[in-house]
Amino acid sequence: MFDIEIILQRGILDKKILNRYRRLQIPENKIQVTYLWIDGISNIRIKDKIIDCIPQQALDNRFGEVDDLPVWQYDGGSTYQASADNSDVVLIPKVIYKDPFKAGNNDIIALCETFHSDGSPTATNKRKECTETFCKYENEKMLFGFEQEYTVLGFGGRPFGWPIDGFPKPQGPYYCGVGGDKVFLRDLMESHIMACLYAGIDLHGTNAEVMPSQLEYQTGPTFGIKAADDLWVSRYILQRITEDFGLTVTFDPKPIPGDWNGAGCHTNFSSKSMRNDGGINVINEIISKLSKKHKEHLIAYDPHGGLDNKRRLLGTHETSSIDTFTFGISDRRASVRIPLSVSKCGKGYIEDRRPSSNCDPYSVTNAIITTIFGCH
Repeated sequence: MFDIEIILQRGILDKKILNRYRRLQIPENKIQVTYLWIDGISNIRIKDKIIDCIPQQALDNRFGEVDDLPVWQYDGGSTYQASADNSDVVLIPKVIYKDPFKAGNNDIIALCETFHSDGSPTATNKRKECTETFCKYENEKMLFGFEQEYTVLGFGGRPFGWPIDGFPKPQGPYYCGVGGDKVFLRDLMESHIMACLYAGIDLHGTNAEVMPSQLEYQTGPTFGIKAADDLWVSRYILQRITEDFGLTVTFDPKPIPGDWNGAGCHTNFSSKSMRNDGGINVINEIISKLSKKHKEHLIAYDPHGGLDNKRRLLGTHETSSIDTFTFGISDRRASVRIPLSVSKCGKGYIEDRRPSSNCDPYSVTNAIITTIFGCH
């Protein structure tokens, strides 16, 4: 039997065993909380805690600040966030979501911020500063939406459905395609949609992308920091679902070198003044501000300070050149695109196409807000 067959059969067996125990009656006063956080290299980590009370936010089906979940800790020495001689890192829950993977009706996911033992935020706790920025400019009523592209990998680390040797047919028929020879893993994509909606994530849509086995979903538009929270939790849900399929997902901005599209996290945003009549004038002013901070934004737009985008932003495959800031109406080769509908209406939003698929949305939103309101 091939290794692939063994892996697939083992996955099916594991699910059958798990489903047997999911039918057991769990005491009503016990709920499972999945504590979710960002580690020192911008990966997602989780661990579960059993608690005896149901947070009021879960009962009310709200997803705001969490006051009644316990603070916890973990070994930061094993997550690239602390040394072994002072390894405890503190988890402080900040927002909750319904858990689509647990059996209990009140089981939840708690998105957490991370702090060192002295109370200082860890290097990858970008949420704390981002929250402060949103609060500072709360009156601007910022809306954000993300277009998250990702690539599903099969056995051997190649994109799922690709030939073991060689490559599939050139790009062209795959984007928003239909048919088994054009779109792979539609079931995975739709499973992800349903799980995110159940969790309470503001999901906008989804589609197959230009490169085969590259997919996309869109979050928002959402007010405030919830847009970034939603993106992190949606990534976690996607990774868990690919576990069920026996596959993996990569957010690498250029998983396949050569004549194939990379993966981005195009960021759509607008302020109150951009959405008002005459907003196009505000949009032009904002684009001018963004052009003056191009290098700073590139550092904020991928977790490796621009190195990942250097492989992706080549001026080809619907990307701008990393070296030059550009903008245009309906131009997907520009750094910043003004949608055609916005140009016609004279107000609305703009799309920053520079963020990489593995960006930290807290860093992205913080950089945008700081530049457009703090740069004069």
